[in-house]
Amino acid sequence: MKILDALFARWMEGRVAKYQSALMARHCEEVQHIYATMRAWRHDYHNHIQAMLALVDEPDELRAYLSALNDDLARVDPVLKTGNLMVDAILNSKLSLIRAHGVAVSARAALPPEVRVPPVDLCAIVGNLLDNALEACLRQGEGQERFIRVYMGVLKEQLYISVVNTMAGGRAHALRSEKGEGHGLGLGRVDGLVSKHGGFVNRQQEEGVFATEILLPLPSAPFAPDFPRRRERMVYWA
Repeated sequence: MKILDALFARWMEGRVAKYQSALMARHCEEVQHIYATMRAWRHDYHNHIQAMLALVDEPDELRAYLSALNDDLARVDPVLKTGNLMVDAILNSKLSLIRAHGVAVSARAALPPEVRVPPVDLCAIVGNLLDNALEACLRQGEGQERFIRVYMGVLKEQLYISVVNTMAGGRAHALRSEKGEGHGLGLGRVDGLVSKHGGFVNRQQEEGVFATEILLPLPSAPFAPDFPRRRERMVYWA
C-alpha cells in the first residue's frame, strides 16, 4: 500500500510540475508580447514627435495629424476596463496575446463594485478559461474561422462569466490539451475555485463552438443558479 501511495504521489508531482512549467511558459510569452508592443510604441512615439515638431507652424495640419493619431491609438489593442484593476490586468494581458495569435476577439465586461470571490481567485478563473479557449483555437486547421468571445456581468443577481470559442474535433478533444495532463489541472482549478465559492459551471459544445459559463454569488444575493438557454445568452452579448 505504501508503494502505491508513493507511486501516486510521484505521479501527481509530475502532473503538477508539467502544469507549472506550461503556466510559466505561457506567462513568459505574455510578458514578451507586452515588451514587444512597448518597443513598437516607443519607436512610433519618436516618429510621431518628429512629425509633430515639423508641423508646429502649421496648426491646422498639426490638429489633423493629432486627430488621426488619436483614432489610430483607439483602434490598437483597446483596453478593457471592468471596474476591477486585477481583473483588468489579467483580461487585457490575455486578450492582447490572443489577438497576437490572429484570433478574433469580442469582449465585454463590467463587474459590480463588490464581488464575493477574492480578486486572486477570480483572476485564476478568468486566466484559465482564456488559456483553454486560446489553445482550442490554435488546434484548428489553417483557414478556419477562429474567435473568442468573452462576457462578464451581472445576470439574475449573480456574477456571470461566459467564454465562447471555436474549436476542432469533438467534446473530448475540446477538453484535452496538446500540453497533456497539465491542461486538465487548469480546468480542475477552475472547477475547484468555482465550487469553493458556491458557484456553478456549465460547459456545452455546439456546431464547432465550445462554451463555458460560470455563475458566482454576489454578496447581496443568495445563490440560485438558473441558466436560460445558451442560444439566447449568446445572442444577448455577441
